[in-house]
Amino acid sequence: MIGKNTTQTLKFKLNSLLEITRAINDNLPVDILLGKYTDVLCDKLNIGKVVMFKSSGEWECILSAGVDHDVVSKIHMENLLPLSEITFVNSSDEELTQNFQGFDIIIPVFNNNVPIAYVLIGDIEEEMEGVSPVIKHLHFIQTISNIIVVAIENIRLFKESLRQEALKKELELASQMQNLLVPKISDLPRNKHIVMTGFYKPHYEVGGDYFDCIELGDHKTGFCVADVSGKGIAASLLMSNFQATLRAIFTSDIPMEALVDKLNASVYKSAQGEKFITLFLARYDDQTYELEYANCGHTSSILFGTESKTISLLESKCLGMGMLDELPFVNAQKIKITEHSLLLSYTDGLVEVLSDSEEGVDSVFDLVQESLQQSANIDEALGDIIEGQRLEKQNEAIFDDITLLGVEFFVQ
Repeated sequence: MIGKNTTQTLKFKLNSLLEITRAINDNLPVDILLGKYTDVLCDKLNIGKVVMFKSSGEWECILSAGVDHDVVSKIHMENLLPLSEITFVNSSDEELTQNFQGFDIIIPVFNNNVPIAYVLIGDIEEEMEGVSPVIKHLHFIQTISNIIVVAIENIRLFKESLRQEALKKELELASQMQNLLVPKISDLPRNKHIVMTGFYKPHYEVGGDYFDCIELGDHKTGFCVADVSGKGIAASLLMSNFQATLRAIFTSDIPMEALVDKLNASVYKSAQGEKFITLFLARYDDQTYELEYANCGHTSSILFGTESKTISLLESKCLGMGMLDELPFVNAQKIKITEHSLLLSYTDGLVEVLSDSEEGVDSVFDLVQESLQQSANIDEALGDIIEGQRLEKQNEAIFDDITLLGVEFFVQ
């Protein structure tokens, strides 16, 4: 197709490069770019077979012209990757001939010294005299192969950047929505009966931790701290659904056992056993000073009586929400607050921070007990832990969501 005249050859090359460059600048789709590339090789240079493998994290065949699928499937990347230069497949190299039967030339494409593509060509139409036109234009073929592959990679990277930006915006929106679910500290109760404060820090933009406070009426206040297994969007979606369910069914008179059973059924239905939620759930009556609670696979909350200097772990044996479709038992507990007391509940993100802390704190209980014993009120106790463990700052020890909920009880 290409004549021997040098001027015609140069004109062909320039026109081909110009057409491909225009297509790239016009942001044409990948399939059109590959079509123009195939046209140059197959229609202009009379190449019968063209196969291109490209790496986008994983190797894949993005172009196959004049070759059956069965032939392509027998080409293995472990045989291509050692090739760093243009390689001629000939009978003198039995291994090459066996691995790439039916092909004549292999052209590697490198970017920053890393292979990003391999072009295999075969069924070259030989001229009656002289050298094959493909051999004469081999470096030109290599050049347009580089141009096409780099352009396709740039298209992929651009699409990936758009996807990442869209995902970033979605995460920002999800984070804003989730922050609306967590009560503001200023909205938590502060009266002569009870004072509540909290701290919430997701490890990623969105998290699977949660705390809440619900005014139930009849002098009763409900509150909880919960932790979904895992992190990220899936955990945050499950937690959002859990919050909606909790707020819909938590009343002043629902038995704690029935409340836990209903929450478990809801979580199991949503997660299908793939995730679960650990939970400390409580209801306080500021007239009778009675505190009902259930600990469902969660870290034990700590209650400190400031007058008697006694420490109590609020534990009850119950499985986490969603582990089973039906809980075998719910062991809810009731205690009476008889003195000014401080309660701190937290998720296991705090435990993980402490286990790696430079101070060598072996147990979260030691720190929490010390903070409660040395503080005059719950705000001070919570603040000491947050500041002491640098929870609000960049802390390399933090690799999970962290939530703290502090409650101060006053007995008249």
